Amino acid sequence: MSKNVADFFACDVFNDEVMRARLPKPVYKAMVQTRKKGIPLDPTYADVVANAIKDWAIEHGATHYTHWFQPMTGSTAEKHDSFISPTGNGMVIMNFSGNELVKGEPDASSFPSGGLRQTCSARGYTAWDPTSYCFVKEGSLYIPAVFVSYTGEALDKKTPLLRSMDALSRQAIRILRMFGNTTATKVTSTVGPEQEYFLIDKKMYDQREDLIMTGRTLFGAMPPKGQELEDQYFANLKPRIAAFMADLDEALWKVGVFATTKHNEVAPAQHEMAPVFSTTNISTDQNELAMEVMEKLALKHDLVCLLHEKPFAGVNGSGKHNNWSMSTDDGQNLLDPGSTPMENMQFLTFLCAVIKGIDEYADLLRISAASAGNDHRLGANEAPPAIISIFMGEELQGVLDALEAGASYKSESKVFEIGVDALPSFPKDSTDRNRTSPFAFTGNRFEFRMVGSSDNIGCPNSLLNVIVAGELCEIADKMENVPAEKFDEELKKLLVSIIKEHKRVIFNGNGYSQEWVEEAERRGLPNYRSTVDCVPHYSDPKNIALLSKFGVFTEAEVKAREEILLDIYSKTINIEALTMIDMAKKKYIPACLSYSKELCDAIAVKTQLEICACVEKELANQVSNLTKKAYDAISKLEEATAAAASKDEGNVLAMAQAYRFEVIPVMDELRAAVDALEVITPSAKWPVPAYSDIIFNV
Repeated sequence: MSKNVADFFACDVFNDEVMRARLPKPVYKAMVQTRKKGIPLDPTYADVVANAIKDWAIEHGATHYTHWFQPMTGSTAEKHDSFISPTGNGMVIMNFSGNELVKGEPDASSFPSGGLRQTCSARGYTAWDPTSYCFVKEGSLYIPAVFVSYTGEALDKKTPLLRSMDALSRQAIRILRMFGNTTATKVTSTVGPEQEYFLIDKKMYDQREDLIMTGRTLFGAMPPKGQELEDQYFANLKPRIAAFMADLDEALWKVGVFATTKHNEVAPAQHEMAPVFSTTNISTDQNELAMEVMEKLALKHDLVCLLHEKPFAGVNGSGKHNNWSMSTDDGQNLLDPGSTPMENMQFLTFLCAVIKGIDEYADLLRISAASAGNDHRLGANEAPPAIISIFMGEELQGVLDALEAGASYKSESKVFEIGVDALPSFPKDSTDRNRTSPFAFTGNRFEFRMVGSSDNIGCPNSLLNVIVAGELCEIADKMENVPAEKFDEELKKLLVSIIKEHKRVIFNGNGYSQEWVEEAERRGLPNYRSTVDCVPHYSDPKNIALLSKFGVFTEAEVKAREEILLDIYSKTINIEALTMIDMAKKKYIPACLSYSKELCDAIAVKTQLEICACVEKELANQVSNLTKKAYDAISKLEEATAAAASKDEGNVLAMAQAYRFEVIPVMDELRAAVDALEVITPSAKWPVPAYSDIIFNV
């Protein structure tokens, strides 16, 4: 294969270039209108498109097709059917109809529904999403699809995202028309998700039951060196990692993923892949695809890719920074302040809508990043705090302050001079980056840094889109009928009132500090420390009102998602607790008893020989006492887990609270005892690989 990326990029994607070459002109034009403007495709064209896709897919090695969708399990799903159709002479032909392209019918009975359908009601539908490209992978044609119930409710994460994108576009166009823009017909939210992940040796992974069962280490003492020197960050890539990343780039480029950035992250064995921006629905599909490719490709290098938010205690966990903006189909980035942001009233309008929305719906944004895994990150000094706030930066803060005060503000062009004659000076960015902020303005977009590394970005972007759509709608409702001669004056008044009322959500300082926690409380900002704290607010009246008004979720769909999130949380903690019990009983306690016996035997021998055995006695006491603590904690954890599991299944919140407040503290207690035992037990006698073996040996 050519090493020129341009020669093979998207070679396995049925993209615009392929459509133009293979579809009749009227059909191609209709497909373009569907993809770019959301105009429904004429049903009479479906067979033509299906036949062209089939022929192209077979040429690329496909024998099957699948509607590829994103159920509420947190991963993707696929059911493969072959193109073959029997003939009368006992042979087959390759066949694929427009109806098969447009609609599928997987069994919906085992997917989470949150009560939207009963287990006995198995029928569910997948429907082709023509706004995202089909592609070929591993011998199958993948057709991006949505997934809905027999009665029409969304059972996936893609349908609400598409609904939210339409809602945002409609309201943003209203704002643009107020500013005299008559050329834009669609506004699209765009995203570039930065994907963090860990790579570890598969031999080490295979010896850790906790990694296999839960994706994270439930036990593990910190090694002498962690990440404190930060020498891993941006360091030279080790050969195995470089080989993996090279293959990953090639694999992603073939399926049209715009992977551009790769580097080592700050924690040992942690890395990052980042693509360029694309429309939110395509970015969501591509990020799900990228995570799948990462996991499969790692195995070919005898590695395991860990996408859990906190696989190792004591070093940074992994997030997925969600860089979000809005673009028009006539080429504008609506969050680009330009060279004179104080005079750019269109930009300030969109900016104030975001500020107001993030303040009023902080709970929804927090919920969008809520999971048992992400609870380990949020609030630690490695990730944004659980408090939602916005970082503006020096220049934009100055603009907002001046607007509120009715004063003028002049942007100053600054040059960054390094002080070395041979090095050129260059323009200084108007704002710094605040890595402690959960929602930071970074020049022409917002970076939502709360999202967990394993998360489907469809959920945070669905909620972010509809939050901003709601605020744009309010502004348009107030301003659309204002006479032209009063428009500027009234708009300034409205924006000033928004700034005054919602500036409490703006914070440009250190989000990791305890002072900020206290200051946020004084400001009245919510601090939902865990999934169990925030998820019950999903169905608050104001949230249901917003989500239902713009057709993103019905009330039933909101309550279903609330139930699913809490149920997944409980099941996750239950699996972790049972895994801890199993490992402690079968590995750690026997190993420590064996070591204790060895020490006691040594004491007995030395005593007979009248040799001092004080070291052995002290070690034996420590091992014995800690083993007893671990053993007692096992019993407590068994009781707490059984009690939580026995909670009424009809009350998912009570069950989740039991796991959060009764099970997790005992898990921490058991871990503390076992980790203390690891520190004083010889490495050769410890039954599983230690952190130093796992994160430093690739």
